Amino acid sequence: MSFIRRQSIEVVDYDPAWPKLFEEIRARIELLLLGLVTEIHHIGSTSVPGLCAKPKIDIDIIFRQPAEILEGIARMQATGDYTFHGELYQDNRWVFTTSQVSPGQRLYLSAPEHPAHLHRILFRDYLRRHPEEAATYATLKQRLAAEAINDWDHYTGGKGPFVTDIVNRAMAENSLKIGR
Repeated sequence: MSFIRRQSIEVVDYDPAWPKLFEEIRARIELLLLGLVTEIHHIGSTSVPGLCAKPKIDIDIIFRQPAEILEGIARMQATGDYTFHGELYQDNRWVFTTSQVSPGQRLYLSAPEHPAHLHRILFRDYLRRHPEEAATYATLKQRLAAEAINDWDHYTGGKGPFVTDIVNRAMAENSLKIGR
């Protein structure tokens, strides 16, 4: 995860331009990965209106078939626009970033139904529906960024219990809806 750890932790106020920027990125990715991808999702804090965030547009790119991810990696590398970081988490997700300065991009390539992708969608959607929880998360992120300075383990680890709690609540909320 060294690509993240070289930089200090910067959390900025929400920028209403982030959704439009995501749509522009999505259009480019759809063309680049035409025929391989089923979904492209804006995830992370920049996808939640009003939430402060690190100035990075996080994107999950979901492939039709796991075998097609290698073709997607090759296409993305061929552009020269993205830096490939490999399978950072050893969990069948491959990561690219851009060297673009604020906001940067972090793209995760995965197969359908990947648990990390599903959890991120649950987390994002729950915060969108519950602005009071988004505000609590914002306060936590700002405190952790101030404490951690450039200690990414402290920053990320400090968010972990909150994220897990929200994902669990979102799963419970979704099961109630499905059961009706």
